[in-house]
Amino acid sequence: MPYLLVVTGLWAFSFSLIGEYLAGRVDSDFAVLVRVLIAALVFLPFTRWRGLPHRLLVGFWLAGALQFGITYLCLYRSFQVLTVAEVLLFTVLTPIYVTLLDDALARRFNPWALVAALVAVGGGVIIRFDRLEGDYLLGFVLLQVANASFAAGQVLCRRLLLHYRPAQPLQRFFGHFFLGALLLALPSFLLFGNPDKLPQSAVQWGVLAWMGLFATALGMFWWVKGSTRVEAGTLAIINELHVPAGLLVNLLIWNRDADLPRLAAGGALILFSLWLGRLGRRPGRALPAA
Repeated sequence: MPYLLVVTGLWAFSFSLIGEYLAGRVDSDFAVLVRVLIAALVFLPFTRWRGLPHRLLVGFWLAGALQFGITYLCLYRSFQVLTVAEVLLFTVLTPIYVTLLDDALARRFNPWALVAALVAVGGGVIIRFDRLEGDYLLGFVLLQVANASFAAGQVLCRRLLLHYRPAQPLQRFFGHFFLGALLLALPSFLLFGNPDKLPQSAVQWGVLAWMGLFATALGMFWWVKGSTRVEAGTLAIINELHVPAGLLVNLLIWNRDADLPRLAAGGALILFSLWLGRLGRRPGRALPAA
């Protein structure tokens, strides 16, 4: 779980950084492409091309296309029609997608995991529900595609690692994840990108570099690694922690108004859902700690 909590902190900054410095200023397809390229360059020197199960590598390419390609192309587009608050609100359904997809792949149904995910969603709604303005229907659809893709990618990575239990450490083949994302990010920029909206300041380039190295390269690596250390129900609920974490970042750094009682109530409900998810839990597999 420590890996997932650290990444939650990293990603909490991402929503605010995108909203403050990139949304509406930098072409969304270019921003995604830069993040993928930086992350791919970090891992390519360590990447093995032989000696690993073919299906494992293909699965990581697919997971990268889902979890970073489709997810972030939709996420960045949603900032064009939604506020940061609305984006946070519409991402609260991710835990349900994680729970349902993992149960479907395992051909089982754990009602406690679904109940816990619903409770976590309720906590997110309490924290962030607000009056919706503008083209929120389009934004909602974009974010549900992003949520489902993000859930599918992390469930796929987790199940691949638990099934194959590769002898090679994750960093030796995680570059394949970002190569899969690149298959979507590069064509998307070439087809739909706006070259007139490239970064114009050192701050914008700095934000992209920070997000590419930390939020993307290290963040995705630690998230996938951490997902194998917890059960699927816990993974689903931790997906919800970005809501209170994102609001705290806005409050502490950008001094945005926040309803502290709602933040406390929703955060408590999310923490309660972590305990609730343990009910009816069956012993699961995990990779050995490393």
